Amino acid sequence: MDPHQQLPASIVALFASLGRNRQLILQMSKREVVGRYRGSVMGLAWSFFNPILLLVVYTFVFSVVFKARWGTNSAESKGEFAILLFVGMIVHGLFAECVNRAPGLILSNVNYVKKVVFPLEVLPWVAMGATLFHTGVSVVVLLTAQLILSQSLPWTALLLPLILLPLLLVTMGFSWFLAATGVFMRDIAQTTGIFTTVLMFLAPVFYPITSLPKEYQGWMQLNPLTFIIEAARQVLIWGKMPDWTGLAIYSAISLLLAWMGFWWFQKTRKGFADVL
Repeated sequence: MDPHQQLPASIVALFASLGRNRQLILQMSKREVVGRYRGSVMGLAWSFFNPILLLVVYTFVFSVVFKARWGTNSAESKGEFAILLFVGMIVHGLFAECVNRAPGLILSNVNYVKKVVFPLEVLPWVAMGATLFHTGVSVVVLLTAQLILSQSLPWTALLLPLILLPLLLVTMGFSWFLAATGVFMRDIAQTTGIFTTVLMFLAPVFYPITSLPKEYQGWMQLNPLTFIIEAARQVLIWGKMPDWTGLAIYSAISLLLAWMGFWWFQKTRKGFADVL
């Protein structure tokens, strides 16, 4: 492969790379998940306990200390509040874990940069694969808790993958952009944690969007997490169909953002070796 050749950066190339390297992505994602817990006594069990512990802490703080309620129903149990909270945490966690790791992906895999034949564009997919494993575990915990509390699960929960798919594209767009930019601007890694934390508190994770004044509700829709969190609660908890029109618009925008991030990564990657 000629290192000076023009790398494909179209939407077709984006998905072609995913299909061509899917086995590599799967194997590297498995290795990353296993490697994260290697040497610990409880191993993969931590992937179950971490979200549960975080959920318990947040639920205690907001429902016990701050006396927060999701709606006007005073009889709302702490368990119901916890489930509503957990949905937002899962969506935010999927986005935040990938974005926070993105600026260091190339910097922590310098040996791959020197290998001309290695498809560097798969590294954000690998991070996404590992994150999806933990997201899947959290969803299992959520559905189990809901089944215990409500003795039933809505069939619309089967639509969750369809709801999350556009968010995956948005996340990949950010990841490609930050992974490439992080090579040239090392300080960007110090800001992503602040960025994702701000998005968490400006999304309906801990409170319903209806609790805000109407003049602010529209602005909150600009947060890429807001629509997905609301749609996920619709299908997982309330058994309602998502807003298909809104989902279609969100999907179109997410595809554009994914392509823009991929385009930036492909156009700048030839300079990685010179900087590193």
